[in-house]
Amino acid sequence: MIANLVQLAAEEEQNPLVPPGPELLVGAIAFAIVFFFFWKKLLPNINKVLEERREAIEGGIEKAEAAQTEAQSVLEQYKAQLAEARHEAARLRQEAQEQGATLIAEMRAEGQRQREEIVAAGHAQIEADRKAAAQSLRQDVGQLATDLAGKLVGESLEDHARQSRTIDRFLDDLEEKAEAAR
Repeated sequence: MIANLVQLAAEEEQNPLVPPGPELLVGAIAFAIVFFFFWKKLLPNINKVLEERREAIEGGIEKAEAAQTEAQSVLEQYKAQLAEARHEAARLRQEAQEQGATLIAEMRAEGQRQREEIVAAGHAQIEADRKAAAQSLRQDVGQLATDLAGKLVGESLEDHARQSRTIDRFLDDLEEKAEAAR
């Protein structure tokens, strides 16, 4: 029987595109077995991996969107804090300028007061020095006038009370003439 089949097959002309019947049957059975194996074993694993990958991608996108939303929120908070910090810095700068102006005004007032004290003390010292110089000059001029008068009169004017009266009268006359000349 097999020999007959082989002889028959050899006698017929074979089309290379159409396989013989038994090979077609064996191929179909083999294909069904491989297809069943892929369908039962491999396809669920492939689908599972693809689903996990899809979920991971979708989860990554959701996480990225959540992270972007959170980053935007943090950025807004940062901008708000930065604006508040700038406002606070401006307020502190204004306060410092006001305190500086107040301090400068106080220091100027203190300097003015000290200057006035120094000027008053200087005027008082000058007045005291003027009085001391006038007194010293009065004594020296009185002594010189007494000596000169004694030489002119020819007698000694050693009497102290008379000498003082004469000197005082002479100097008073000089002061009156000086005031009248003004």
